[in-house]
Amino acid sequence: MKKSVAILLVIAVLASMSGCMQTEDIPDAKVDLKNAAMVTPEYPAGVGFEDFDGRRAIRDANVVEDEFHAALNRFAFETASQVLLESDENQLYSPISLYYAAALATMGANGETQEELLNLLGVSDLETLAEQCGNSYRLLHTDNEIAQLRIANSLWLDKEIDDGEVQFKEEYLNSAMNDFYASVYDVDFSNPDTGVLMGQWIAEQTNGTLSYDFEPNSVQIMSILNTIYFYDEWTDRFDAGKTEDAQFNLVNGETVNCDFMNARFGSHGFVDGEGFIRSSLALKEASRMTFILPDEGVSIQELLSTPERIQSIFQEGERQNGEVIWQIPKFTYGSSMDLSEVMKILGVNRAFESDADFSGITDGIAYISAIQQNTHIAIDENGVEASAYTEIAYAGAALPEGRAEMILDRPFIFGIQSRYGDVLFIGVCMNPTQS
Repeated sequence: MKKSVAILLVIAVLASMSGCMQTEDIPDAKVDLKNAAMVTPEYPAGVGFEDFDGRRAIRDANVVEDEFHAALNRFAFETASQVLLESDENQLYSPISLYYAAALATMGANGETQEELLNLLGVSDLETLAEQCGNSYRLLHTDNEIAQLRIANSLWLDKEIDDGEVQFKEEYLNSAMNDFYASVYDVDFSNPDTGVLMGQWIAEQTNGTLSYDFEPNSVQIMSILNTIYFYDEWTDRFDAGKTEDAQFNLVNGETVNCDFMNARFGSHGFVDGEGFIRSSLALKEASRMTFILPDEGVSIQELLSTPERIQSIFQEGERQNGEVIWQIPKFTYGSSMDLSEVMKILGVNRAFESDADFSGITDGIAYISAIQQNTHIAIDENGVEASAYTEIAYAGAALPEGRAEMILDRPFIFGIQSRYGDVLFIGVCMNPTQS
C-alpha cells in the first residue's frame, strides 16, 4: 500500500497523575525536539496561585457553555462504562484526554464520519467544537507554584505525503494550532528516530512519568498525540507520621499489606448513595479527588455497569455532613488500553473504515487505524499529580449530621475533576500493591 493512497490516522492519548513527585528521567533523544518541530504553540500564560484577578480575567474571556461541560461529562460516563466495566485489575482512564484527541480528529472529518464523531462528542458543529475546546483549554490550563494542569496536543505528519501530490490541508493545521495548541512535526514514520522523537515529546509533556513505544511503520503517515498532566496538593495534607501498614482485602478473598494514610475530619461532606458511600478531598487549585466505596456485597462492576449508574455514583445520593474517618492506601500504577472498540461500540464506525471522510485533513484516503491510551497515577501524603475529580468539603461549613467511614480497605472507585466540574480521570483500585 502506497503512502500517497492511504492515511492511517493513529490517535495516542496519554495521561499522567501521580503524587509522589518522583519522575523518571526523560530519555535521551537522537533528535533535537524543539528544532524538529515545524510549529510549536505559545501556551496560555499561567496565573499565580493567589492571582484571583488574573483567574477572573481568563474566565471572563473564555466562556464555556454549561452545555459543553455537560457534554464532556456525558462523554466521560458513556466511555468509562465501556472502558472500566470488565475491570478485574487496577485501571485508570482519562476521558478528557480521549475527548481532545477525538475532537482534533473530528475537525478534519466531513459527511457521515463527522456526524458520528460529533454525536459522540455531544456538539452540533465544528465551529462550536473548536471554540468550546479552545475556551475550555485556556480555562483548565494551570501552571503556578502550587499546581499544574497541562493538556498538550501534537500532529505528526509524514514528510513524503506533505511533499507529494496529496498534502495536508492548511485550514486544518491552522485550527489544530490555534484552537488546540497543537505542535506540528514533519517526520519519516519509517525511521526509528521518529519514535524517539515522539517518546521525548510525551516524556516532556508528562514530566517524565510516561513513555511511548513506537515501531517504524512505512504505511503510517499521520499521528495525533494528546497528553494530560496534573499535579496539585491536598488542601489538608495527610500527616506522614500517621501512615500505617494495614491489610487490603482483595476480591478473591486474599489480603495484601500496604501503607494507609489516615485522617479524621470532624465536619466533612459525604454522600450515602444506593450501594455506595462517597466523599471527596479538596486540592488547593479547587479541583477535587472523589473516592467511592461500594457497600459490602456490591461489586465494582455493578457500580460501573451503565453510563447512568456511573453518573449516579459521582453525582447522586443523599448529601450529609459529619465526622468522616479516612483510611486511604498509597498507590501508584499505570494502565494501557486500546480504545478503538470502545469508540465503535458507542457509534463511531465510519472513521475506522477505509472510505472514511477525513477530507478536511487531506484529499487522500484517510481513516483511523488505532486509538491507544496509557496512564499513570500515584498519590501520597502531599497530593496528587494528575487530572482530577474531587469534591470539596470545608470543615465547619455545617453542623455534623452523621458519620462516615471511608476505610478504603477493599476495591474502590475514584475520580478526579477540575474546578469547573469536568471529569479528568476515572479509576479503579483493585490492588494498591500492584503497579
